[in-house]
Amino acid sequence: MKAALLPVVAEVAERPLVMVGCGILHKEVDFLLRKNGWKVATQFLDSALHNYLDKLSNQLNAALEADESEGREAVVFYGSCHPLMERILQQHHTVRTRGQNCIVMLLGYDRFMADLARGAYFLLEDWALTWEPMITECFGNNPAVVREIFHSSHKLMIAIRTPCSGEFTAAAEAAARFVDLPLEWMDVDLAHLESVLADAIARKRQEPARG
Repeated sequence: MKAALLPVVAEVAERPLVMVGCGILHKEVDFLLRKNGWKVATQFLDSALHNYLDKLSNQLNAALEADESEGREAVVFYGSCHPLMERILQQHHTVRTRGQNCIVMLLGYDRFMADLARGAYFLLEDWALTWEPMITECFGNNPAVVREIFHSSHKLMIAIRTPCSGEFTAAAEAAARFVDLPLEWMDVDLAHLESVLADAIARKRQEPARG
């Protein structure tokens, strides 16, 4: 598939820019910022916040408010991970990366929907490495209940490897066993994520500076 042309990202020295958002793809985002020479700082929040909506909104608002107080413009690296996400963006006069969630941003909509239709749960490295404590904190310590929750909407687990991934085979296998789902692997490049980041940065750079 031919990669889409990236938007031209104009750097404006007098407007420091920071990307605030989910840490689930922190290695991939940092790699792409360096690769393209985009002068954008990063501020990553915990990758499990989508499980706790109050924490997500509180921490995202706090991060954006801190950047505003320091005179930094912010662009948000999140999908529709909170029902009030658009209100948060409006409140802070900013934009976010386009996409329903981080998996869509990484895979693209068509590939995501094709595997979602198969009943896939998508597992990224950061989640795999913290899987059991993350899941039990959210759903409780009863393995039978946790498996029932996952089996109600998923038929398999797909572990996603990117060029930035470390070795997490054992962690992914343990995660799949914990919820009793078959495990598949998917290798993904960063072309789609790169275009998503470029688009968000370009839209933010094109906004008029706030006084």
